[in-house]
Amino acid sequence: MAQFSIEELETKEKNVARPPSSLIYQEDSPYVHKVGIPPRQNIFKEITATLKETFFPDDPLRQFKGQSGSKKFMLSLESVFPILEWGRDYNLTKLKGDLIAGVTIASISIPQDIGYAKLANLAPQYGLYTSFVPPLVYAFLGSSRDVAIGPVAVVSLLMGTLVRAEFDPITNPTQFRQLAFTATFFAGVTQTILGFFRLGFLIDFLSHATIIGFMGGAAITIGLQQLKGFLGLQTFTTNSDIVSVMSSVFSQAPHGGKKYKKLFWVSAIAPLLSVIISTFFVYITNAQKNGVIIVTTIQKGINPPSANEIFFTGSYLLSGIKIGVIAGMIALAESIAIGRTFASVKGYHLDGNREMLALGLTNIAGSMTSCYVATGAFARSAVNFMAGCQTAASNIVMAIVILLVLEFLTPLFYYTPNATLAAIIISAVVGLIDIKAALHIWKIDKFDFIACLGAFLGVVFYSVEIGLLIAICLSLLKILLQVTRPQTAILGNIPRTTVYRNIQQYPEATKVPGILIVRINSAIYFSNSNYVRERILRWLRDEEELLKANYLPSIQFLIIEMSPIIDIDTSGIHALEELHRSLKKKNVQLVLANPGSVVIEKLHISEFTDLIGHENIFLTVNDAVETCAPKMVKQEEA
Repeated sequence: MAQFSIEELETKEKNVARPPSSLIYQEDSPYVHKVGIPPRQNIFKEITATLKETFFPDDPLRQFKGQSGSKKFMLSLESVFPILEWGRDYNLTKLKGDLIAGVTIASISIPQDIGYAKLANLAPQYGLYTSFVPPLVYAFLGSSRDVAIGPVAVVSLLMGTLVRAEFDPITNPTQFRQLAFTATFFAGVTQTILGFFRLGFLIDFLSHATIIGFMGGAAITIGLQQLKGFLGLQTFTTNSDIVSVMSSVFSQAPHGGKKYKKLFWVSAIAPLLSVIISTFFVYITNAQKNGVIIVTTIQKGINPPSANEIFFTGSYLLSGIKIGVIAGMIALAESIAIGRTFASVKGYHLDGNREMLALGLTNIAGSMTSCYVATGAFARSAVNFMAGCQTAASNIVMAIVILLVLEFLTPLFYYTPNATLAAIIISAVVGLIDIKAALHIWKIDKFDFIACLGAFLGVVFYSVEIGLLIAICLSLLKILLQVTRPQTAILGNIPRTTVYRNIQQYPEATKVPGILIVRINSAIYFSNSNYVRERILRWLRDEEELLKANYLPSIQFLIIEMSPIIDIDTSGIHALEELHRSLKKKNVQLVLANPGSVVIEKLHISEFTDLIGHENIFLTVNDAVETCAPKMVKQEEA
């Protein structure tokens, strides 16, 4: 390897050609690193790249490269039907696990389905229908091994409440059912569109905290709604808020009680066992003649077609779309959260957009076969997981058991007391109240807890719709606060290093005399540009007052550490220009450190780099300090 002296290296450094349009550098500081400006991108290519990254980040075509025609065809089929992928390795061991899991979740699903249908203000058989066709469709399309598909408490309550606002289920049962099928169809369309266009990030606008609050409030509301059947009340309020429900309860003043356990196998067997025992005793005692309210007739046979009952035109089409979009989004949020939880435990990847497509097509098929909105159910998915399911085939086993019930066993549920079903639903929704998670949120983020509490109180004290609206609004409010009021910090030097960190996080970090170093932890857009400018000037005023009180030299350089600033728009550049003018009046030089490629390109195009001087832009904060400190000394000596 060739060896060079320091003088030769310096000569070579001075002779290196530096295109002024592509690099910003310091003439007087040959050892300070240069800040590069990337070549300007074609606007069409830039937009295309952004859209591709947003909607196709996983590059679905990558797996097809270099494959034969037949292989590409099989990969295409597997991307639509995951059953073709895991089905190749299916064996007797997996079948055994799926059989046990499928029969176990069916034992839970049967009584729950009947109860959830009542919660949705539909006849009992529609709950069973929703656990027959949708699980079969999902087994072929879904990518989760553990999610068990069927009706769930929260979505059933949501559907029952929203559809009841248009039709009374008692006086207009046919129109009520038609609107429920219409909402289910458009819930499926919404989910399919979100999955096809990879818009799953929209669900993330419902934060984890607001979902916990909403679910907890819904669980209490569902439990209160079951007091009608549990306590044998003849009349009951149609409102879902706690005040109306408790008024109905105390106005009739009956009494009752409940008791439930939490052991896995007990909880798995208990619902069906309680239905069998209670139905038997009502039958032999004729308790229905003495005031015990029973289920009565459940229509026998598999799902009848219902495509002709969907409102594709008319005045109720918009209502169906609105209810469907809301129910579809809530169903997606619950199912994907459940699927990701179990996928992380078992160590496999769950494609959220693929799941949306699967759930969407499942609900479209369900709407045409007398089903209402189906999704991944937390309780039965947890049982499915613990019972040893291996693949989505456990849903097929469950669906076969439901088929047998629909064909042969529905008359046996005639004498089932509503009180038993109400108790089953209450015990099922108790798990939705996650006090531990709420306390955990309180410890980590107080604003998140406020969002959680707001959604909870909205559901409990007003309605499910208002609680959902509060959840969405609080989630958006948090995003707006983070965007409009980004975090800022003053940086100091960690002793014996060239590292600069937040002085509040690192008390040993020391400020550099005469230099104020500020970091902005956000992109600078029109929404926060004025705040950023004013916050930096406020930092400067506070620092100058502190220095003046201690008879120390005033600030001569203000360095902005720009590495967290991933983007800037014209309003942000205008705010920096105003900041530069304000600093100039105070005889303070604005200096930039480590701007990203997107930011430096825009600053260069807008000629802001010429305004502050190329020599005042550095690769690191340390470079900036080492260059500014000698200048400050020279100014003081002069």
